[in-house]
Amino acid sequence: MTGTLFLIPNTLGETEALSSVLPEQVQRITSQLDYFVAENAKTARAFLKLVNANHPLAKPLQEIAISELNVNTPAAALAGLLAPLLAGRDGGLVSEAGVPAVADPGADLVRLAHQHNIPVRPLVGPSSLLLAVMASGLNGQSFAFNGYLPTDAAQRATRIKELEQRSRKEKQTQLFIETPYRNAAMLEALVAACAPGTLLCVATDLSLPSETIRTMSAAQWKSAKAPDFHKKPTVFLLLGQ
Repeated sequence: MTGTLFLIPNTLGETEALSSVLPEQVQRITSQLDYFVAENAKTARAFLKLVNANHPLAKPLQEIAISELNVNTPAAALAGLLAPLLAGRDGGLVSEAGVPAVADPGADLVRLAHQHNIPVRPLVGPSSLLLAVMASGLNGQSFAFNGYLPTDAAQRATRIKELEQRSRKEKQTQLFIETPYRNAAMLEALVAACAPGTLLCVATDLSLPSETIRTMSAAQWKSAKAPDFHKKPTVFLLLGQ
């Protein structure tokens, strides 16, 4: 009998209380596991240390096995990450921030788990993408996440116009993210490329004490003061009108 792969959400940053974003059940299940797959072992241990403050871990932190899975992990290594589960041991896939397997390399591991008939159990936690859609006031019936846009200015402008056209035609909210230190450049590019009436939402530090969310037209953003979002995780959304 195989173990179960638990999909464990992480916080989106430093929170005042872990219980404000992660249900007690999630913390309790996490504390009972002694095998994890994470993007970075060091930050995963920091997360487990927070869990341990509320729910003592099954083993001392230094004895908990953490294997890394990130963009540099070769596909051939995925089977080895599932070996403990195939041997009957429960394991947890923990994200660097937010929920695992969404805009996250863990999706490949989850797919392989299904191929091996390993039960997959997603746990409740914060998703910056869903929180942004919820708070934006844009279309929550149809939306698409597009990851990162091109860094080249000309290519980025072209891509923004493509997304705006698709959004207007399909009435679909378009979401994307940017490396936090380039947030200002992204907002400037959006205002420059979009039609004046296109709605733009900037959602920063979601679920954190410093959270800010604002939706305005591109024309309004053009004359507005830029938000305090330098080096802060931010989700951008647009809806063509």
